[in-house]
Amino acid sequence: MFVASPVKTNSYGAGLERFPAFPVLPRRRQHIVPLSRKVRAVISREEKTVDQEDGKNTNGSLVSNSPAFPWQKSKYTGTKTVIAVVKIRKKMREKLTEKVEHQLELLMKAIGQGMLIQLVSEEIDPETGSGRKSSETPVLGLPKARNDSRYLEFTANFTVPTDFGKPGAILVTNLLSSEICLSEITIHDGGDTILFPGNTWIHSRNDNPEGRIIFASQTWLPSETPAGIKELREKDLKSVRGNGEGERKPHERIYDYDIYNDIGDPRKKDRVRPILGVPERPYPRRCRSGRPLLSTDTPFESRGKDKDEFYVPRDEVFEDIKRDTFRAGRFKALFHNLVPSIAAALSNLDIPFTCFSDIDRLYKSDIVLKHTEGKDKGLGGFIDGILNVGETLLRYDTPAVIKWDRFAWLRDNEFGRQALAGVNPVNIELLKELPIRSKLDPAIYGSPESALTEELIAHEVLHYGMTLEQAFEEKRLFLLDYHDMLLPFVDKINSIKEDPRKTYASRTIFFYSKAGALRPLAIELSLPPTPENENKFVYAHGHDATTHWIWKLAKAHVCSNDAGVHQLVNHWLRTHACMEPYIIATNRQLSSMHPVYKLLHPHMRYTLEINARARKSLINGGGIIESCFTPGKYAMELSSAAYKSMWRFDMEGLPADLVRRGMAEEDSSAECGVKLVIEDYPYAADGLLIWKAIKNLVESYVKHFYSDPDSITSDFELQAWWDEIKNKGHYDKKDEPWWPKLNTTQDLSEILTNMIWIASGQHAALNFGQYPFGGYVPNRPTLLRKLIPHENDPDYEMFMRNPQYSFLSSLPTQLQATKVMAVQETLSTHSPDEEYLIDLKENQRRWFQDEEVVKYFSKFTEELEEIEKKINKRNKDKKLKNRTGAGMPPYELLIPTSPHGVTGRGIPNSISI
Repeated sequence: MFVASPVKTNSYGAGLERFPAFPVLPRRRQHIVPLSRKVRAVISREEKTVDQEDGKNTNGSLVSNSPAFPWQKSKYTGTKTVIAVVKIRKKMREKLTEKVEHQLELLMKAIGQGMLIQLVSEEIDPETGSGRKSSETPVLGLPKARNDSRYLEFTANFTVPTDFGKPGAILVTNLLSSEICLSEITIHDGGDTILFPGNTWIHSRNDNPEGRIIFASQTWLPSETPAGIKELREKDLKSVRGNGEGERKPHERIYDYDIYNDIGDPRKKDRVRPILGVPERPYPRRCRSGRPLLSTDTPFESRGKDKDEFYVPRDEVFEDIKRDTFRAGRFKALFHNLVPSIAAALSNLDIPFTCFSDIDRLYKSDIVLKHTEGKDKGLGGFIDGILNVGETLLRYDTPAVIKWDRFAWLRDNEFGRQALAGVNPVNIELLKELPIRSKLDPAIYGSPESALTEELIAHEVLHYGMTLEQAFEEKRLFLLDYHDMLLPFVDKINSIKEDPRKTYASRTIFFYSKAGALRPLAIELSLPPTPENENKFVYAHGHDATTHWIWKLAKAHVCSNDAGVHQLVNHWLRTHACMEPYIIATNRQLSSMHPVYKLLHPHMRYTLEINARARKSLINGGGIIESCFTPGKYAMELSSAAYKSMWRFDMEGLPADLVRRGMAEEDSSAECGVKLVIEDYPYAADGLLIWKAIKNLVESYVKHFYSDPDSITSDFELQAWWDEIKNKGHYDKKDEPWWPKLNTTQDLSEILTNMIWIASGQHAALNFGQYPFGGYVPNRPTLLRKLIPHENDPDYEMFMRNPQYSFLSSLPTQLQATKVMAVQETLSTHSPDEEYLIDLKENQRRWFQDEEVVKYFSKFTEELEEIEKKINKRNKDKKLKNRTGAGMPPYELLIPTSPHGVTGRGIPNSISI
């Protein structure tokens, strides 16, 4: 931060005399504002300096030899004083080098050389043809005391002609050697107060001589932009687009597109991964970082050194408090992974779970190490250093799914409930016809007909006193189908040598009983066919011990598939990856003055940073997802295949998705125009409430700014934004016929509602339940290491003697499990600086000087408060079996509010974790 000297103001509000903050400070005349002269007040370009030749002014009066302000002798007699209050946010934690630089720069900062600012009027200067500008002036004065210690305030006085016009932009130049976080600038012009929201990092002039343009909070469509700042609007947008060349530097705020050519490392044989975003493997685009290519033949991008951060535009980077949350997660991950790693190294193998007590110990602190004050730098000292971070880092919390009922995960009812109210409730669909058919090529993958035959399903339905025809008529049969998505990868996955795991392509049939429970009827597990065998295995719940344990293994394989599809398709692809092009296009094509930019801005926070971190260590070759989830090194190929076969922008909205899956029917009289097939479908029932509130807000907002029927099509920034999302951000899908048009306010409202839902409600529903449901490994194993044994298999005899050991040894190893738990806990954690959907009115208030818009956000908050009450009431309704029951955690993932930590609830504005 900078500290400037106090100022004394004359009767005009601009004659300034400085009193040095440091009395012994040597006066250095080489500074931009010499101490031997008084600070030059700010004047407009229209203003002419007086002719001081021969010591006289134009009126013939003597000019004093003492320093004088040129504006005081201007030919313009009408002037006014404009006061700028500059609010700077301090860094929470400075690096050592920054602290040294800070001390060295105090002398310079104290004389007003920290920042220069310049006003730009909304009016045109007739001499230049562009916006009328004041001169640059330094920000001066000791920081004003504030209640919030995170901020400093400084002031600057401008004297401008009375006809200067309303300031519409401020040009900011940072003279320091380090960046400054500008929170906001407030202009006091007579009785008017104009807010210039910042919340942005201002780069040092040493890094880039170009200053920053900060616009007032007034919202303008391109065609309505005041003439004086129209040129700056275009210049600012051009500055963030870059030229598509060179490696991006940390201080830059350049938004551009690139393919996924950075998740593998072709220099290492076991880290080679195919590029995504090419015709054979389509994918959404990511933010370009411009790191050097490893070769010209194939455009693999260098991943840099292990400690290098992946570039994201400067304003997208995590703040310190968010980084602290991740650091705490790393310490915990290191502790929990350290002990299994050492044990594995000593025994030269990774350790499986041998009994359920092994799993229970993960939630206890069984290892106590005394504080070591010696100088031991060996392994013991290293471990002590890690463990002494804090007692809370020594154990995992008990996951919600077993907190009150340790055996809930064993029951079929809970297996079915989690398809509707778990962490991945977005794949279940209505079974519409029999036989179930595959769309894969039968020449490669065998008969398209499923082994879940009509006769088999009819037999299982009879247990519930119903015929198959009745079940179809009453819409009681449902399907969880991963067959076509996974079968092309099964042989590849089962052939992985370095970190073996085994899988099938699965289908599961569910029956929704009259008692309100969703129960699994039968499971089909398929391997690729051979000339001798179709390799389709069907399992149903039996009554003898052998069938009982095999049924548990079959359900575990379904859960393993579900975990992989959830993480790679529904969570990563459909929220994180697909949101990134929207964010890039919004920054490239929509000015910060544009109403759509202002609406979307809170829903873009931290997403590029969390995505960059994922490419660095989560979805990368050899990363956590590959090592701990079923698809292994084919994880991102699977994600790409899902994008190619199923992703459609027009089906990503909640009502459209529910209708597509047959889980809802169109009904104009119902909530959001759809009626649920299963009323007690917590994700959908609560989600529709959130969706409706978002839709109401967006529709009111859009109509407010686009009242003219042609205003949508004539908004060239908006049209360029939508064109770029389709043709650059989702380049591989650009020719699809299903892309919505953007011609009317209804078109825009639907597009924006989709985006905001994905960033807020959809991501919350898919993300914050990861640890509550997945933290207990048997409930939701992320991979299995064995196929189900059959009578002629070598493992069958062991299974018959000790089925519990066979089950546990099929689960991830202790090392794999603790790695996943550490990641899931971190991803399920709300940061202390999280910004929530329910607080949107406060978040947006500073962006608008429009009371009508503020009312829209206030009404939205009121709706969410009512929704929270409604959800809490539903969770106490005993008729809703998927929400309440003995030992059952309530469904809270779509409750709008949450404290920080792992809470299993809360809807942030953006994909920030």
